[in-house]
Amino acid sequence: MIYLASPYSHPDPAVREERFHTACRAAAALLRAGHAVFSPIAHSHALARHGLPADWKFWEPFDRAYLERCDEVVVLMLAGWRESVGVQEEVRIARELGKPVRYLAPDLAPVSPTLAYVASGCPEADQTPAGANRPPTLAHVGPEVPG
Repeated sequence: MIYLASPYSHPDPAVREERFHTACRAAAALLRAGHAVFSPIAHSHALARHGLPADWKFWEPFDRAYLERCDEVVVLMLAGWRESVGVQEEVRIARELGKPVRYLAPDLAPVSPTLAYVASGCPEADQTPAGANRPPTLAHVGPEVPG
């Protein structure tokens, strides 16, 4: 199962709402491609509206439990993903657990779940866009964060 990490917390509720919708689009694209996916943002956004905190300190034990059950982490590279305490901690925990970490540009998510945006120079990454005759794949990203 894929754990779809993406930034969420922001002082502007409109930014949180847009991050939620973008995470949902990416999760839906991965599901359409046949991948089991858990998105803490897509699955928890509605719960946060009922008085739950939006910060990492509250969500960390729950997200850790999900990360332990997932096979890999895909980071949805929305604006703010590098600065997001939650995303950086999810990546750290995934690596601590020996899980692969991959990166997805949000503009690719609605088109294809191919994780084509990868760190430049990563030879094992499949950067060919998915087409009618080629099923979507998850391109491996090395241990470095994309530049």
